Amino acid sequence: MFLNFNLGFGTLVLLLLLLLFFSVRILREYQRGVVFQLGRFWKVKGPGLVLVIPGIQQMVRVDLRTVTMDVEPQDVISRDNVSVKVNAVVFFRVVEPDKAIIQVENFLMATSQLAQTTLRVVLGKHELDEMLAERERLNIDVQQILDSQTDAWGIKVTNVEIKHIDLDESMIRAIARQAEAERERRAKVIHAEGEKQAAAALLEAAQMLSRQPEAMQLRYLQTMTQVAGDRASTVVLPLPLEFLGSLLGPRVAAAPPRSGEDESKA
Repeated sequence: MFLNFNLGFGTLVLLLLLLLFFSVRILREYQRGVVFQLGRFWKVKGPGLVLVIPGIQQMVRVDLRTVTMDVEPQDVISRDNVSVKVNAVVFFRVVEPDKAIIQVENFLMATSQLAQTTLRVVLGKHELDEMLAERERLNIDVQQILDSQTDAWGIKVTNVEIKHIDLDESMIRAIARQAEAERERRAKVIHAEGEKQAAAALLEAAQMLSRQPEAMQLRYLQTMTQVAGDRASTVVLPLPLEFLGSLLGPRVAAAPPRSGEDESKA
C-alpha cells in the first residue's frame, strides 16, 4: 500500500509539473496576451511571465510595435479624368489588443484593404496637379480617415506617405509641354516688364536732359569715347544740328562781316 501511495503521489506530482510546464508563457516587452477562458474574453496579460491553464484558457499573442505596411499600387482616376497608379506606405500600431483580436478577424489584412480603398477614394477627389503639388495635405487626409475608421479595431494609424505617382508616357509629354509653355509665358511677361521699366527710365532721363542741353552734349561726347575704344574700322555717328549750332555758335558770332555785306548795308 505504501508503494502504491508513493507511485500515486509521484504520478500526481509529475502531472502537476507537466501542467505547470505547459501553463507557463513568457511575453516580451512589446507583446501582450489576450486570454480567453472557456471561450469568453477574460483579460489582457503581459509582459513577462504568464500562466495559462491548458484546456481551460487560450491566449493570443499581439505585437504592439509599429507595423510598416506597403500599400499595393492602385489605379486611380483623378477628378480631371487622368488615370494614374499610386502606391503608399502606412504606419500603424495596436493600442488595444483585445479589440484588435475580438472586433476584427485579421486586423493586418483589414487595415491593408481599408488603406487601399481609402487611397483610391481620397485621391479620386483631386486633380492631377493637386496630387503632384499637395502630397503632404493628401497624406494627412488619408491618415485621418484611416485613423478614424480603425479606431474601433484598437489600431492607431500614425502616418501615411504616398510614395509614387506613375503616369503614362503621353501624359508625361503633355505635362512637359505644359511646363515649357508656362516657362515661355513667364519669360515673355518678364521681358515685357523689363521693357516697361526701361521705357520709364528713358522717359525720366529724357526729361532730365531736356532741362540742361549741355548735359546732352556731354552724353554725346561720352558715347563717342566709348565707340572710339572699339576695334571697328569705320564708325559713323549722327551729328545733330543743334549740337553743331551750340559748338559753332560762338565762332560765328565772333567772325567779322564780309565786304559784300558791308557794301549792301551801306
